[in-house]
Amino acid sequence: MIVALAASAQLSNADTSDKTVVEIAAGNKDFSTLVAAVKAAGLAETLSGKGPFTVFAPTNAAFAKLPKGTVETLLKPENKDKLTAILTYHVVGAKVMAADVKPGFVGTVNGDKLSLTASKSGVKVDNAKVVATDIVGSNGVIHVIDEVIMPGTNKTVVGIAAGNEDFSTLVAAVKAAGLAETLSGDGPFTVFAPTNAAFAKLPEGTVETLLKPENKKKLAAILTYHVVPGNVMAADVKSGKVKTVNGNKLEIKVADGGVMVDGAKVVKTDIIGTNGVIHVIDSVILPAS
Repeated sequence: MIVALAASAQLSNADTSDKTVVEIAAGNKDFSTLVAAVKAAGLAETLSGKGPFTVFAPTNAAFAKLPKGTVETLLKPENKDKLTAILTYHVVGAKVMAADVKPGFVGTVNGDKLSLTASKSGVKVDNAKVVATDIVGSNGVIHVIDEVIMPGTNKTVVGIAAGNEDFSTLVAAVKAAGLAETLSGDGPFTVFAPTNAAFAKLPEGTVETLLKPENKKKLAAILTYHVVPGNVMAADVKSGKVKTVNGNKLEIKVADGGVMVDGAKVVKTDIIGTNGVIHVIDSVILPAS
């Protein structure tokens, strides 16, 4: 579902159209830490250039959420490269107004991609919430966020699973089924991912048997039953039957007690990857065949 980024309260009613994004930030005390960081990274001149730029700007309160001493360490000359990488991850090389922003992934000046998601609770840039939008400058626009976002956090759904020990059995199964390359593709995919504990609920010896080369086709059928085409966020999930990559349909039930996928309970939602989203389930679900 494509949802435009909803404009929230403006940071101020002042006309800032004759100022650069750097001048706008420098003129507001809530951005003093950001401005100090931009200067320490040697980016003030660059971000005062022609642009255009879209800046997701963390407030002082956002920087204050970082572990104690982090800001002071990043401002040291020897950490200039690291600071630059973080700050340029907050900048998109185009002028994107709130009404034109859509959920998905967008490339940053850093080179990495950040995620944009929208739900009833608001809009997020990675894990940061957008708290004000459309502060327009002469060389771009500022959208204000409530946390500092870090580069290198976005991975494919396979990369996310591979980096979490609770998914080691799932990752082994994906590799044994020859699906790692497919699920690392463009997608998007919505993956209902069983944890190691979920696999451990299966009858003894089941996992070991499925991982054998002669059972590759059966394993692939089971795993693709956990995958739905598209990028379906938790807020968009509704009760009903949904067709999987397997071809069969699984049943989703949404109730006050949570969400069930066939007989599995969803225990965690909206783990966003560059090519889809993961929702964690507490049991392995099996296709009827």
